[in-house]
Amino acid sequence: MSLDAIDQPTGVRKGEELDTELLQSYLREKLGTNGQLNIQQFPSGFSNLTYMLQFGDREYVLRKPPHGANIKGGHDMGREYRMLSMLQPVYPYVPTPVLYEEDPEILGGTFYIMERVKGVILRSKPPKGVDLNPELMKSISTAAVDHLAALHQLDLGENNLSTLGKPEGYVQRQVDGWIGRYEKAATDDILSMNEAAVWLRTHMPKTQKASLIHNDYKYDNLVLHPYQLSTIQAVLDWEMATIGDPLMDLGTTLGYWGEFGDTDTLKPFNLTWIPGNLTRAEVVSRYEEKTGLDCSEIVFYYVFGSFKIGVIVQQIYSRYRKGFTQDPRFSALIHVVRACAQNAASAIASGRISNF
Repeated sequence: MSLDAIDQPTGVRKGEELDTELLQSYLREKLGTNGQLNIQQFPSGFSNLTYMLQFGDREYVLRKPPHGANIKGGHDMGREYRMLSMLQPVYPYVPTPVLYEEDPEILGGTFYIMERVKGVILRSKPPKGVDLNPELMKSISTAAVDHLAALHQLDLGENNLSTLGKPEGYVQRQVDGWIGRYEKAATDDILSMNEAAVWLRTHMPKTQKASLIHNDYKYDNLVLHPYQLSTIQAVLDWEMATIGDPLMDLGTTLGYWGEFGDTDTLKPFNLTWIPGNLTRAEVVSRYEEKTGLDCSEIVFYYVFGSFKIGVIVQQIYSRYRKGFTQDPRFSALIHVVRACAQNAASAIASGRISNF
């Protein structure tokens, strides 16, 4: 395995720079760091800003909200830090949290720092020096499903995990909440998004159980062991995690789980579309086997996941349109919203989640 395959940061994007001198002084006081601070930025992702802080051979990861974000939504750094702190003793697949800061005088807003977990992350293109052959992709996709199933079976009594959310009425709140977010962020009239919203409100199934759910579980939030890619070392990005219906979590994962026959617009979400990966239907079958949950109404959860991802992308696109970010990647995101809406519409029309 080439060391180039390990996920690496690059230069900081224009408009997203940090005050190096101020942060260096702050970290020297808080963590006892010495030497020159080097700051780089992880280039992928469209939500919270993620940086690598390096002092010699000491490496940390800093996360902060993007400019113009709703801090009470999926950008609550304090909540994510508390989540990691509570999970770390009972769930070995999270980075170790180091510190949380809410004083806006440091970086203009809240942020937290955690230890870096080095490994391979599957983003929109295969890592350098890695042959993602069908056999390997089957093992990675199977491991990803098994880890999600295991997460959903954590004992909520451990370390007071049950206090991390309110499972009663979760599905109703999520459906209403994401529809409301879409209405606030909408910039274009997309009929299939509006139709999916109506359909979701009239097809909500009963919840079978409450679990700890990640709410953004996909390949680019999994850190794979560099010498054994089917081994998951860590799960990243816990800002939307809570206690709720585990099938809603599965639905979000399926929304990101592109297949070969899907539009090319959605394929950058994940490398799940390349040969060897489980299909969405096979993901559900494997998950059902591992958890014992009834997945007969999976179309609802998939439609919800597709709609939710469309809303997340719409919110980012709306910030771009308002000038809160200059990131050129965001200029074409409206096409991703339309593609998510089309997948939701296809699932509703066909009654299935694979091979539309």
